[in-house]
Amino acid sequence: MSAAASQSAPRPVVASVAVHPSAPGLATSLAQARLRAKPAARPARTRAPDWLVRGFAMLCGLTLFVCVWAVVAGSGDRIPGPAAVWQSALEIFSDPFYQKGPNDQGIGWNVLLSLKRVAIGFGLAALVGIPLGFLLGRFRFLSDMAAPLIALLKPVSPLAWLPIGLLLFKAANPAAIYVIFVCSLWPMIVNTAVGVQQVPQDYLNIARVLNLSEWKVFTRILFPATLPYMITGVRLSIGVAWLVIVAAEMLTGGVGIGFWVWDEWNNLNVQHIIIAIITIGVVGLLLEQALVLLARRFSYGGS
Repeated sequence: MSAAASQSAPRPVVASVAVHPSAPGLATSLAQARLRAKPAARPARTRAPDWLVRGFAMLCGLTLFVCVWAVVAGSGDRIPGPAAVWQSALEIFSDPFYQKGPNDQGIGWNVLLSLKRVAIGFGLAALVGIPLGFLLGRFRFLSDMAAPLIALLKPVSPLAWLPIGLLLFKAANPAAIYVIFVCSLWPMIVNTAVGVQQVPQDYLNIARVLNLSEWKVFTRILFPATLPYMITGVRLSIGVAWLVIVAAEMLTGGVGIGFWVWDEWNNLNVQHIIIAIITIGVVGLLLEQALVLLARRFSYGGS
């Protein structure tokens, strides 16, 4: 009786209410809770252009160099400071092309005469080195023949060739051009040969199937593919040539920026020597940048 009564007794009902998110006021509360949970988005930072950052870094480097120079110059009397060198530079470059005799010329004439020697020696090296590099890269037997000679002669110091030039030509000017020629030769030979060897063999196989002449293989396949490597060799060679001419002119005398440096040393004019060093660096930088632009122009992936 008690069991039946307990089964028939009413059980308490728990009411479950389903609240829809679209109920009034609830959506607003959820949105506010999400906003409080998420951090506020920070505004995007605007970065300075790359050219501006690089220019600022270069300016900082030059400023640091001048400051160190001024400190070193102020600690002794041997090296003139930036202000004294600047005043001398204004005097020199106010009339860079004066002529008072064969050995007394402005710095402008000396730079031009050095560039003339570099152009002649470098041009002769290009006429010999680039075709030779194509031959060495194209024919394995010739490459194996020349490999020991290139490995033996390429590390030789440029000034070691100067006595040979003086012995052969009996004059300072052609001897300096000869040294430039020899030292500019190796980078162009090596880089051109490597460029030819990097041409895919499939291209050459197709040329053989089409029965193309060696001239068409050179003009249609080898030359376009090797041009970036060849430009790299030219860049390296022009830097070597500009380094060599200064040293050669210091030893041979005559006219040129190298002789001008040595002549100013004999006059104990250190300010003019520093001006010559900066001038040599600027001219070398301009030559390098000109060839960098040329390399980008002929690079497959260039900008």
